[in-house]
Amino acid sequence: MHFTVITPTHNREQFLPEAVASVQATVTAPLDITFDHLICENACTDGTQAWLAAHPQDRLNYQSSATKLLPGPARNLLIRATAPETWLVPLDDDDLLLQRAIYHYAAQIQANPGRPWLVADFLRVDEARRYLPSEDYYAWQFDSPTDMLRAIFRAEHFIQGNVCYSRQLFDEVGGYDEELRMAEDLDLYVRFLLAGHLPVICPHISHLHRFHRANVSIGVDAAKHGADLQMIYDKYAGQLQELGIERP
Repeated sequence: MHFTVITPTHNREQFLPEAVASVQATVTAPLDITFDHLICENACTDGTQAWLAAHPQDRLNYQSSATKLLPGPARNLLIRATAPETWLVPLDDDDLLLQRAIYHYAAQIQANPGRPWLVADFLRVDEARRYLPSEDYYAWQFDSPTDMLRAIFRAEHFIQGNVCYSRQLFDEVGGYDEELRMAEDLDLYVRFLLAGHLPVICPHISHLHRFHRANVSIGVDAAKHGADLQMIYDKYAGQLQELGIERP
């Protein structure tokens, strides 16, 4: 198996080196798997591009975009450069992948043949990587894709970067929506579920999600999340209504 970590980045010179180092520290033994890390240097105006050029790493490649891309196009750009049999692991440019995350994903893929996506837990830390108690994220187990969709559109459950999915599934549902400014990841996972694929719930921690003053999600409160859910619901209203899932 081969895994590719996907990271779009924009003006994260302060945090990106630690994200890169966390992927470089990955340990996959004793499983016979490989990995690499693709970065989209997304029209950065700080020293990010210079840092990437000056710090070549094994298994690390980056592409530069002259104009700032939305999250969907930036992720799609990287994923289209991967092989069809690749497993994809999104990682934000300010987060830290745990050393055995890819190993644990691979073990779960071997234990669950034919299941094209997986969801893990994650922990939250502050800007200085200090653990935030009572802020852990735990994935829920559902009996069916419909049950999971119902919980998502009731705003009872959400998913973000704590996933691994196959390039084949990504292609099957059409990739990230290139028009969305936010919630492009949840939109993709809704399409995974609408295609009938329930994720494998993995008993491991995938990454450390860093809270800081420049988070992309700053200002995303319950009202904004509700508006995002309504927007996504409207895109797939016909399919969702056939499943008996009510508008959020």
